Amino acid sequence: MAGGTGPADRATRLRGLFRTMARIRAFEDAAEVASQGGVSAWGLQASGTPARVRGPLHLSTGQEAVAAGVCANLRRDDLLTSTHRGHGHTLAKGADMTAMMCELFGRASGTNGGKGGSMHIADFSVGMLGANGVVAAGIPIATGAAHALKLAGTDRIVCCFFGDGAINRGPFLEGLNWAQVYHLPVLFVCEDNRIAATTPTGTMTAGGGAIARAAAMGLTTASVDGNDVEAVDDAAGRLIDRVRAGQPALLHAVTYRFKGHVSVDPGRYRDPAEVERALLDDPLERARERLAALGLGEDARAMRDAARTEVDSALAAAEAAPFPDPSMAYTDVLDCGAGRWT
Repeated sequence: MAGGTGPADRATRLRGLFRTMARIRAFEDAAEVASQGGVSAWGLQASGTPARVRGPLHLSTGQEAVAAGVCANLRRDDLLTSTHRGHGHTLAKGADMTAMMCELFGRASGTNGGKGGSMHIADFSVGMLGANGVVAAGIPIATGAAHALKLAGTDRIVCCFFGDGAINRGPFLEGLNWAQVYHLPVLFVCEDNRIAATTPTGTMTAGGGAIARAAAMGLTTASVDGNDVEAVDDAAGRLIDRVRAGQPALLHAVTYRFKGHVSVDPGRYRDPAEVERALLDDPLERARERLAALGLGEDARAMRDAARTEVDSALAAAEAAPFPDPSMAYTDVLDCGAGRWT
C-alpha cells in the first residue's frame, strides 16, 4: 500500500479507498435506474417514466476496487484512458460527479457539453482523456500520449484501463510492443471481469492470457485480486514507481461484473450460482469489514450515506440542467477544409 505502514496510516488510506468505491457504487446504481426510467436509485422505479440516460449504459458495478486502488496512486496531472465501462475510472481520477451525471443526461453542463454521453465521457481537467466505445481502442491512444509525455521530458504517466476481451484484439499487441520498445511511461491495467459482453473470456483466449503476453514482450507484470482494494492499491503503487522511471508495466486485476453487459440486460446467460457466489465477494463489503475491524464501521456507513446524498444531488442537478443549444452540433467536429458534397 502506498504511503505509511502503521495502523493509523492504513486506516486513513483504507477510508479514502472505501469512500471512492462508495461514490462509484452510488453513481452506478443511480445511473442504472435513470437509464431504465425511475425517480431515484434509492426508491421505487416509476413505471412508464422515460429513461433519462439515452443510449447504451455499461456499468462497472462490482469492479470498484480496481478503479479506486489504481487511481489512488495517480497524480491529478497524470493521464488516463478508459473503456465503454468507464464511470468508475472517471470518478476515481477526480472528475466532478454532477458534471458526469449531466453528461449522461445529455445536458449542456456535462463534462463534454452533453455530446459524449456515457461511452465517450472525458474530463481533460483531471487528465481523463476519454472513455471509448471501441474495445481496445484506448490502448494506442494511451501509448501515443505516453510517447508525447516522454518527448516532453516530464515525469507524468498514462494509465490505460481495458477489459479482458481487449487482449484478443490487435491494438493490445501493438500498444504494448510500442511502449516496451520506446520505454514509455504507461501502466496498462487489464480489468479482467472474466466475460466479454455475453461470452466467458476463457473460452476465447489462448495461452496464459494478459500476463503471459505482456511478459513475452518484456513488460514488468503483476497479477492481483481485483476485489481486494488494498491489494490493488499496493500492486499499482509498486508498478507506478517503475513506470515513472520509464518502464512500462501491466497490472492484471481479476474481478467480476455484477450486472449485465448493459444496464437493461438481465444477464440470464450467466449461471445463477456463479452470480450468487460473486455477490458474496463484494469488494465494498470486504473493505467495510476491514474498516469495522479497525473500529471504523460507523465511518463506512457514513461514507455510503454521504455518497448516496451526493448522487441524489447530482441527479437533481442533471434533471434541471438545460439541453445543449442545437447550434452546438456544429462544434467540436473535425475541420476537413472546404470540402463539398458531390
